Formats: sequence, structure tokens, C-alpha cells
Amino acid sequence: MEKFSNYFNVRVYGVCIHEGKLLISDEIQNGLTFSKLPGGGLEFGEGIADCLKREFQEEMEVEIEIGELLYINDFFQPSAFNHKSQVIAVYYKVSLISQPKVSITEIPFNFTSMENGSLAFRWLPVNSLREEDFYFPIDKRVAAKIIGLNINSAYPKPPL
Repeated sequence: MEKFSNYFNVRVYGVCIHEGKLLISDEIQNGLTFSKLPGGGLEFGEGIADCLKREFQEEMEVEIEIGELLYINDFFQPSAFNHKSQVIAVYYKVSLISQPKVSITEIPFNFTSMENGSLAFRWLPVNSLREEDFYFPIDKRVAAKIIGLNINSAYPKPPL
């Protein structure tokens, strides 16, 4: 019965590039401070697209349009927060279709408080993007994919 104590943790993330800058989420969770792409965990009974829209709404109070599927990890990745959980991460291109109600700066880790659950959002110029800008291994792979893309043709400017 031990084999059933492990489970899959499906995560859904948005890759939002606007005017040559990538949207980054800086967070504090379980004593870790890290940078990642915006998004979060799929809830039971929820579709992947609905999850991504909900995460952006909850965290940024913004409506998004979901574009093409960019990446799904095809390797074993244990969760950084629970090693009995295997992460399956899905990444989509997204465009903001409304103005976010939260502040987005270009300052890393621009938290209003240093408590668990704190979030801060920032724009990072794509031309200076590095895999090391991200904490999680799957995000690092997606960053490498973004770096290799022709950003101007792959990511049209969203209407804002």
C-alpha cells in the first residue's frame, strides 16, 4: 500500500511577454524566497485552462487570454515542498487582457512584507533572461526555451 502514498501535483503556468519583458512572480513559501513564472496548482474538478485563469485572477486580479501550449515536463521532478509529490508542469503563452490590480515593478523581491505567502510581480527584460533567474528546475528549462525563441514573432504584443 505504500506506493499509493505518493501523488501527482499538476501545476499550470503562464508565460507572459509584453514589450520585450517577461512577467515573473517572486514569492515566499515555507521559508524559501524564489522567482518563478506565474501560475499554480490544479484543483480537483478543474480544467487546466480554468486553473491558469483562476491563478492569475487570484494572484494579480487580471484577466488573461491563453495561447499556445509551450511546454510540459517529460521527466521526474519531485516537489520542492513535498518529496512524495511528483510535479507535472504545463506552460502556456498568455496575454493580459485587462490591467492588473497589483503593482508590477522591475525590482526583484519587492515585497510589502516578508511573511509566508508574500507575492511580488516584476517585468524582466527577455534580452537579459537567464536560466538562473528561476529557482525551480522546470522553470529553468522553460527559460532556456524562451531564450531560444524569436520573441518578436513568437509573442505578439497583447492588447492593453
